[in-house]
Amino acid sequence: MCGILGIVTTHGREPSVTDERARAMRDTFAHRGPDGEGLYRRENVLLAHRRLAVIDPSDAGHQPMLSEPDPATGLPRFAIVYNGELYNDADLRAQLAARGVRFRSTCDTETLLRAWATWGTETLARARGMFAFGVYDFALRTLTLARDPIGVKPLYYASVGSELVFASEPSAILAHPGFSAKPDWAMVSAYLSTSRTVLGDRTMFEGVRALRPGHVLKADLDARAVRAHIEAYWTGPTIDDTMDDESSAIRVREALECSAHAQLRSDVPICTLLSGGLDSSAIASIACARNPSLRSYAAGASEPDGFHTGPGDLAVARDVASRIGTDHAEAVLNAAGFRERWSRIVRATRVPMSTPNETAILAVAERLRADGCVVTLSGEGADELLGGYEGPMRNAFATASDLLACAGVEVIDRAGERELLGACWVSPELKPAVLEQETLHLAARDAFLFESYRAMMRESCAQLGGYDERTALAAHLGLHRRVNLPGLLQRLDTATMLASVEGRTPFADAGVAMVCESLPMRARFVQEAVSIGAPPDTLAPVRTKIALREAFRGCLPGVAVDRPKQSFPLPFTGWIAPAARALPESPFARSIFRRETLATVASQPERLWNLAWPMANLAMWGDELFS
Repeated sequence: MCGILGIVTTHGREPSVTDERARAMRDTFAHRGPDGEGLYRRENVLLAHRRLAVIDPSDAGHQPMLSEPDPATGLPRFAIVYNGELYNDADLRAQLAARGVRFRSTCDTETLLRAWATWGTETLARARGMFAFGVYDFALRTLTLARDPIGVKPLYYASVGSELVFASEPSAILAHPGFSAKPDWAMVSAYLSTSRTVLGDRTMFEGVRALRPGHVLKADLDARAVRAHIEAYWTGPTIDDTMDDESSAIRVREALECSAHAQLRSDVPICTLLSGGLDSSAIASIACARNPSLRSYAAGASEPDGFHTGPGDLAVARDVASRIGTDHAEAVLNAAGFRERWSRIVRATRVPMSTPNETAILAVAERLRADGCVVTLSGEGADELLGGYEGPMRNAFATASDLLACAGVEVIDRAGERELLGACWVSPELKPAVLEQETLHLAARDAFLFESYRAMMRESCAQLGGYDERTALAAHLGLHRRVNLPGLLQRLDTATMLASVEGRTPFADAGVAMVCESLPMRARFVQEAVSIGAPPDTLAPVRTKIALREAFRGCLPGVAVDRPKQSFPLPFTGWIAPAARALPESPFARSIFRRETLATVASQPERLWNLAWPMANLAMWGDELFS
């Protein structure tokens, strides 16, 4: 796990930044790599790297990594900077060894480099793991950027003059002397509604783009200007309606075990996060069976969150840990710790925070790192692949039922719009009362936001073959994977890497996704009919993540198998109140929000928490960068 940076320009030019400036850009994310640093400059290419040593911690894993010298030139043909882990490393090495390739290290960076030198872009279809990398071919004068299919590892890029700059975090691009940071106003408004700092390929900064999961960027630098082309290399499966309930559960368990076992490979201490819910408990139980001395860690709040009833995460996690046999510890977060980490995350990442839970992940990552652990497993991904969020899936069911009674080519777009409107912090219809007119104008009244959801629903339907009785609900779940999962993975990556910890996600794996998204919806989410005579406001009973629950029923305590979704619950509505009350004093907030709205939110932050959270984040971000 690492941080990467690249600055490339057309052949015949040189990167405009000095080595000293390049190191300063790279070291904006020094937390991503405390174990090593590297810089390589040649011709029109500058690559830089910070290393968190996990596989082969020796100097043999140093980056940027170069291929063997070309006999014709005496210089290496390929140079790579890479962030991630290859989970089928041994298999790829065996295939390469059969072709006569010999290795100098046991580091998976070398595996990826040798694979690229052998197979080129075909490597993307062979590699299984979490990754973001840039590889330059000095013979063809081409740069290739690639990101793993699910989007576990981030990768950003921007055109700066005649240069293409890419990095693991926007902070490095912002530090380029030729880049002038400006808000992307469409994304500022989109953030108010979604709490996402990346939507599609757009980010909070004008001109900075995120390479989408499962996509590759190919840049030709043998021309007068950089010519870049982006395409998808992974789309996901269609539904297999022939699978019965028992087969569905077996396939999910087998895929998750395969992923979790592969992700236990580490040359440094490894542990797991354990909330006591189904997802983290399933992973912890698989990992503990292979590693009986496994440590587990839970994060929780020092006071109730006010949203959930029953035992909290900390109590349930203790119970589950005692039954599956992990060596368990806790990180308890209070209001002061929440606010300190919130401010620190925004300052370090240069973007607003997406969800309050990011502070809890940072707290537990700091605790496990202090105990000597460098790698941790986590449970992100199950809900978006298997229909785990009860409220959003109810909304999706209702939307699909309504729209299937309609006809016309607009049904898919309307489904995307309904998904957006059903999951807003600040609804687009409230924006005229929240934002200044100039900000509304700059954001084009959320045209980008609506089109993003329409486009991702179209992608989901294209994968499944349409929007009909068989596919509609799965299409909504596919949209959740495209919108929600990258945000959750970004949250995990940000918080763990700030503590110099590698977060691994066995659910967010291409192999697991291929199985889960091929399941019939009856194996993922079912909404049953309301019984005759029930009160009018009675909610229809639902079952979520059905195949996963059945896969681990009898293997995990019932409290874990049947527990409703919790997700690091924090009493954030009270904890954010001081920041919300300070909104009227924020120069950036005063420049984009209506004064009367600022006053109202500042006076009632706990009641208006859905406004207070994104507004306070934007104020903190804007004051840091633009005021």
